[in-house]
Amino acid sequence: MKKQISLVLAGMMAMGMLSACDGNSGGTSGEATTETSDGAVSLTFSWWGNQVRNERTQAALDLYSEQNPGVTFDAQFAEYNDYWNKLATASAGNALPDIVQMDYSYLEQYASNGLLVDLTPYIENGTIKTDNVDQTILDSGKSGDGIYALCNGINAPAMFYNKTLLDENGITIKDNMTMDEFLDVCREVYEKTGYKTNLAYGSDAYIDYYCRAYDEIVYESDSLGVSESTLDAFYSLYEDGIKEGWLIDPSVFAEVTIGSVEQDPLVYNSSPDTASWCFLAYTNQYAATKSAAPEGMEIGITTWPSPDPTKSDYLKPSQFFAISSDSANPDEAAKVLDFITNSVECNNILLAERGVPINSSVSDAISENLTEEDREVITFIDEVVTPNCSTISPPAPTAASEVYNLNDLLIEQVCYGQITAADAAKQMLEEGNPMMAG
Repeated sequence: MKKQISLVLAGMMAMGMLSACDGNSGGTSGEATTETSDGAVSLTFSWWGNQVRNERTQAALDLYSEQNPGVTFDAQFAEYNDYWNKLATASAGNALPDIVQMDYSYLEQYASNGLLVDLTPYIENGTIKTDNVDQTILDSGKSGDGIYALCNGINAPAMFYNKTLLDENGITIKDNMTMDEFLDVCREVYEKTGYKTNLAYGSDAYIDYYCRAYDEIVYESDSLGVSESTLDAFYSLYEDGIKEGWLIDPSVFAEVTIGSVEQDPLVYNSSPDTASWCFLAYTNQYAATKSAAPEGMEIGITTWPSPDPTKSDYLKPSQFFAISSDSANPDEAAKVLDFITNSVECNNILLAERGVPINSSVSDAISENLTEEDREVITFIDEVVTPNCSTISPPAPTAASEVYNLNDLLIEQVCYGQITAADAAKQMLEEGNPMMAG
């Protein structure tokens, strides 16, 4: 998934972080909690997502308001890229929403800069009950000695593909494809159908996934932990794909919102020249992708390709929910997190759209109401990913945001023939290491 924060917004975010560290992070804006004279509370609640998530989340918030008279929500949602841009802007003005959906890749950045509330006291006093939550899942929301976010569930990288198209042309997809096997499929699909491949264009996750195959972690604490030869091989995927014709042209993404399920070339475009036969995403986007697919298109699910699938693949904490330091009513916000984690009624509305619930009793209670897609995801995670994966990489540090943008730019330049893959590898190290060093 892409975190396309411009340098200007990144600077604004840094200003907000400094303000938060100085203790000036009280709710000072309409973005934060408001409390009326009669004691009613309105909490701002923000998330990124698709229409399925938006409808389910709003319904869950409505249920909370119904069960807790006097508490209302200002629901704020956006597409993935826009979400992080808005959050960066809000942090600069000490105006973060009360409750924010958080990604594993950003958790350390926000927590270490004082933008999130430590949930440990609420867990210890029972406001947020975690009796049926595995400790390793709780620990996934840690930064330093505190727990700054509560995981919504577990998911995994997943490649969705146009199974109807491939079946009609006698093309078979296997799980845990090596890179060579995947490239053979890309060429075969292009040769037989004219459909091209979207190789995670705009994603900041795939480069790390690919490099894990070589026991290299891209984003270390103050440097890039990846070799020039591995980077050269990574960027060569795009260089070769354009030369051979099977890689989708970057211009296709100029007219769509990158990261939007509904606008991904797998389901959005009808012409083979602008459509992709696959979409590298995460398991929690499976239901939305199937919903967005044109009538008659069956969506298949498999693992992301890698030179070494077992080394690359991982189980990932799904989105987290966190309370911002700008919230004027963190106590009520903590009750909302408890509701999302432990209410069977709430989760019968959400129905594992963000991932399998972390409360085991809740997960068991809603299982009979899960959709066919949800059950397929659980089977995929249990039988395909879990036996063939490795520990997830540590969260990327704050400085990685600039490197995400650099990687996007280098991929684009390689695709347009402005630089070679070898040049991109050198630039990534020459420019990325100073960014990471700060």
